[in-house]
Amino acid sequence: MDKVKNTIIMEGLKTYISDNKQRFLDELFELIRIPSISSIESHKPDMYKCAEQWKKILLEGGADKAKIFETPGNPITYGEKIIDEKLPTVLVYAHMDVMPVDPIDLWESDPFEPIIKDGKIIARGADDDKGQSFMHAKAFEFMVKTNQLPCNVKFLIEGEEEVGSVNLPAFCEAHKEMLKSDVILVSDTSMIAPGIPSITTGLRGLAYWEVEVTGPNRDLHSGLFGGAVANPINELTKLIAQMTDENGHITIPGFYDDVIEVSDAERKKMAQAPFDPEVYKSAIGVDALLGEAGYTPSEHTGIRPSFDVCGIWGGYTGEGAKTVLPSKAYAKISSRLVPNQDHEKIAELFKKHFESIAPDCVKVKVTSLHGGQGYVCPIDLPAYQAAERAYEKVYSRKPVPVRSGGSIPIISEFEKILGVKTVLMGFGLESDAIHSPNENYPLEQFYTGIEAIPYFYKEFADLSK
Repeated sequence: MDKVKNTIIMEGLKTYISDNKQRFLDELFELIRIPSISSIESHKPDMYKCAEQWKKILLEGGADKAKIFETPGNPITYGEKIIDEKLPTVLVYAHMDVMPVDPIDLWESDPFEPIIKDGKIIARGADDDKGQSFMHAKAFEFMVKTNQLPCNVKFLIEGEEEVGSVNLPAFCEAHKEMLKSDVILVSDTSMIAPGIPSITTGLRGLAYWEVEVTGPNRDLHSGLFGGAVANPINELTKLIAQMTDENGHITIPGFYDDVIEVSDAERKKMAQAPFDPEVYKSAIGVDALLGEAGYTPSEHTGIRPSFDVCGIWGGYTGEGAKTVLPSKAYAKISSRLVPNQDHEKIAELFKKHFESIAPDCVKVKVTSLHGGQGYVCPIDLPAYQAAERAYEKVYSRKPVPVRSGGSIPIISEFEKILGVKTVLMGFGLESDAIHSPNENYPLEQFYTGIEAIPYFYKEFADLSK
């Protein structure tokens, strides 16, 4: 029976997409033309215009109701279709804001006048996240208009993702009942390659510090004082060098206490992702790779924490020579964390350790700047399995689970506040140039996304019975 139902959905869906391709593009382009840049105050009116446009899209797509909510920052559009309170509920999260377009001279066309070139939509927001979020609106429209929606659906479209979702946690706290759901579905991530689907199962967290090392009370002559007085830059580099050992292991006491090891089964699945180290090295211009012993390069960025100096300065850096022994040295340091590592705990562990091992000849001050929690979606979660089956329906192959090295802090906030997991069902590609000039989104990815999403609803509803 399920095979028959799936065949009916597939045939009806392909026909629906084919019959409405131009309308879908016209409506998406109307959305893209709104320059909803959240980081630029002068675009505040555009944020409200975009919120109104999303309200219209949801209502025309079949939502029972849609509403725009005010926040201390940019607006949020919410919509819902409740067909039966007893059925499972999916909350679709997306964002309407986009990044600035600078440098504008590198764009081949107007970033807010979308064009199609070489089978790709080229415009700011084409992928991130207007193109990917619009797929959900059209998949939802198809299921409502063909009377095939098997569960309740809610939409949460925010306007501040590109500036840190600063007001969304408080909104979620204040509207827990309205946002109540069984799973959160997001398309704001990428696939490995065209034709090779993947599901992002983990996001790393982040801890970030600024370090200040002080030696003498003023810059000194390096000839008159060098060798007798500690050089803060020398001492800072020595301290940093002690943070990792010869095996790439981070030496901060207690750093790994909460790290959950990824199962052999998941590591085996992750290893199915195509990876050529020679191509990888060539692309970034290095002769060799370096990472924690016992793990592959893909695992280094996906399932293991990291420690990096993001910037370091002090003393004289101008043209020519100046023989100075500096008074101060500084560094910006970050650590990408894996799920279950608490960024506040790690921030304190680093501060305590770094300051404790400093020699008496210098003073060390560590300031925590910001951070965020990591996130993991278990591959045995019914919602993950539903996404897996959905990809398999349209790609005829199972997706590969991928742990992303990046961070989306709001995803862990959703779990903390709303108590539900998120499935990251993305269709973007690395070549889409999100946040960069000439951002693009292949039409094939756009239409395939619309095709795959209804299968998620069908499979999730079946697995929830």
